[in-house]
Formats: sequence, structure tokens, C-alpha cells
Amino acid sequence: MHEPAQDVPATGPDVPATEPAATAAAPTTTAPGPRWGALAAVCVTVLAWASAFVGIRFVGRAYDPGALALGRLAVGTLALGALLLVRGRWVRPTGREWALLVLCGVAWFAVYNVALNAAEQRVDAGTTAMLVNIGPILIALFAGVLLHEGFPRWLLIGAGVAFAGAVVIGASTAGGDGSDLLGIVLCVVAAVTYAIGVLAQKPVLRRLPALQVTFLACAIGTAGCLPFAGGLARDAVAASWSATAGLVYLGLVPTALAFSTWAYALARMDAGRLGVTTYLVPPITVALSALLLGEAPPALALLGGALCLVGVGLTRRR
Repeated sequence: MHEPAQDVPATGPDVPATEPAATAAAPTTTAPGPRWGALAAVCVTVLAWASAFVGIRFVGRAYDPGALALGRLAVGTLALGALLLVRGRWVRPTGREWALLVLCGVAWFAVYNVALNAAEQRVDAGTTAMLVNIGPILIALFAGVLLHEGFPRWLLIGAGVAFAGAVVIGASTAGGDGSDLLGIVLCVVAAVTYAIGVLAQKPVLRRLPALQVTFLACAIGTAGCLPFAGGLARDAVAASWSATAGLVYLGLVPTALAFSTWAYALARMDAGRLGVTTYLVPPITVALSALLLGEAPPALALLGGALCLVGVGLTRRR
């Protein structure tokens, strides 16, 4: 996702990180860059990840979840590899950095994408975006446990409100046959793996270039999805040209481009503030899905999404 960020998160969808994760991150001055360049990168990421939820919903009609994940990641890896060759900059990762890269690649790129693709075959794009974007809350909670950053009062209050929003979304979209409920569970899996990936990515960006980190994580995710190669070959033969074009778009824009701009911004901005920006993804996704797919989440799901946003806002209080 959350077609993330990506605090990290820094929500989905297609995952973002909150302020606790930012405490462990390198300060802004460690990765100099124009402030407006980072803001532009954030805008690109948010728009691309919002479009990913809609794209997955469309392409998923022709490609199975695993095949779609492998195809998208393979295209992204090729594009990122070509760009990395042009840039020609490579920093040798340490053993610890390799471990974090593997964790990020498997969690955020492989498992997240498969879970997200499967979820969108059961839940509309807008609702999926809202559920996956509970990621920043999870990142804050994980940071409290794993990074020993504690649990401030407003963090706990906001987490409770956001969880209530997720429950409202689930209740409003769950169908009698249980299929939608499974979609909600898959959205939660995507949000959790998104949070894990962001927490693993942030420390690596302290020393390694953002493009290299994105390429390696994407390549690792591609390797993790290789068991779906047979399904990808079968689906590619039967799919329409528009579905395959959509798959290529998902690999080039929401993956190669957006994950690169996300990493660029994450290396230059406070992780908490960056994570909050990804909460622009759900409303944009809802608007795009209504315009392009003719679908919109139930009214109660919109209320649940609003509660999620309120919960995130409360976690920002001092």
C-alpha cells in the first residue's frame, strides 16, 4: 500500500512512519537536499500510491494476487536497476544493513503486495486504502516496543480512536458470506507488513543511498514472489493489453518512482511529519475509484476512515 508507504508507512497502500520512529532516524542534516525537492517527492509519492489502489483493483480482474505482485515488482526492479546503473553510485551494505534490507524487502515489498492484491479482490479500493493506512499507528506502537521509545498518553488515545475507525470500516464492508471479512484481515496484514518494512528501512537510509535501498528491497521482494512465476506466465497470456499495461504502470510509477521518491523524502524529512502526509492517500483513492471505477465505500466506511484520521491527528499532540 497501502499500494504504502510506506511513517514510513512513511502509509501504505502501496504503506509511512510516525514521530517515535523519527527519533531513531538520522537528523535532517545528515542527508542534505533542497527542502522543496523533498516536498515535491512527497507529492509524487502520495499521488502515485493513491493511483496504485485503483490500478490494483483494475489489474486484479485479470491477474491473480501473487502473479500481480511478481509482475509489478519485476518491472520495478528492472527500472530501478537501470537507473542505478546510470547513477553509478553503490555503497556496500554491512551485515546488519543486509538483514534490514531483507526484512524490508520480504515484508513491505513481497508479503505486503500479495496481501494487498488479494484484499482488493474483496474490498473496494477506497476502503482498502483507509484500512492499510493505519500503518503509521502500528509504526508508532512497534517503535515503542522495539525502539524503547515508550507510549505517550496521546499516542495510546489516538491508537484507540484509529482502531475504532478500523472496526467501523470492517463492520460496514463485511458481507454475510465472510469474503469481505477476509478482505479486511488481508488489509490488516498489509498494514502490519508495511509498518515492519518502514521500521526496517529507516535505519538503512542513514548511510545507503535512497535509490540503492529501494532497488535492493524491490529485488528481494521480487525474489520472494518467484513461486508465482507460473501463474504470472499464464495470466499474461490470457490478460487483455489494458490489464498488462496497468501492471507495467504499477511497476514503473507506484513502485519504482514512488518508492524512490518516498525514500528520498524519508532521508531528508522528519519521519513523523512524512508519515502524516500519507493520510492524503485514502481520500484521493476514494475520488479516483469513484471517477475511474464507479465505486465508492459505504457511508459508514467513510466515517471509519475519518476516525482513523482523527486518531492519527491525536497521536501528534504533545
